[in-house]
Amino acid sequence: MLITKTYHDVPSKLDSNGRPVRIFVIAPNVPNYPHAKFPGVVVFSEIYQVTGPVERFAGQIASQGYVVACPSSFHEFEGPEAIPYDTEGTDRGNKYKVDKEVAAYDEDATLSVDLLTSLPNCNGRIAATGMCLGGHLAFRAAFDPRVLSSVCFFATDIHSATLGKGDDSLAKVRNGDLTGKGELVMIFGKQDTHVPRAGRDIIRQTLEDANVTVSYLEVQAQHAFIRDESSKGRWDAALTRSLFSFMMEVFERTVGRDMGPRVEDGKKIEHVC
Repeated sequence: MLITKTYHDVPSKLDSNGRPVRIFVIAPNVPNYPHAKFPGVVVFSEIYQVTGPVERFAGQIASQGYVVACPSSFHEFEGPEAIPYDTEGTDRGNKYKVDKEVAAYDEDATLSVDLLTSLPNCNGRIAATGMCLGGHLAFRAAFDPRVLSSVCFFATDIHSATLGKGDDSLAKVRNGDLTGKGELVMIFGKQDTHVPRAGRDIIRQTLEDANVTVSYLEVQAQHAFIRDESSKGRWDAALTRSLFSFMMEVFERTVGRDMGPRVEDGKKIEHVC
């Protein structure tokens, strides 16, 4: 499926400098069907904003029949341009990641969903995904009742929340804010030093104790294994392709089709072979 690329500069109430958040939109383009409507997906980037790898990832989703919105996360600090994958850029992105308020991240997510639902080619059924910092932001986006599923790749900062860095994601889960609300997928590399086993265990136990509908995948990979550029030798193309297919199955099932409201039948699963 062909795609188009554009962007919208959306006003932010929480940006003290008065600068808007630039949200890049990648959408399907079906010739001769100008009124076609598609589900929407918010793709949250890593600490380098919307880079080539993020745009290509978003473009692959769009070409499957989804309108994709990619917000520039650090509009409070600089322009929407991609931050280089070098040492200076990494230091800059890591500083912004900590300096930015959690409420400001949440506003970006809300504005992205608002934009998608306002577009004439979006049918209002929304999913989210992201990598690294973006994986965590996709996790937080799941608290928005309009977001029906979130697929989170190596969501580093969720573990930071357990270490007292001010994020309340896991506390919100414990309070039941995700229970019975959409579907969540967590994907981690077992060799990812950014989220060690102890952190992954905390995340998994918290989600399962809260009875969140979640699939939890731990694969043989390092951090940033889906980044096809400047991955420091960690990119695994075959594994990325496999997990992309898994993600698209979740999106197709949760937002790609309108199943109507969920109705629990109350039946217990039989314990049979």
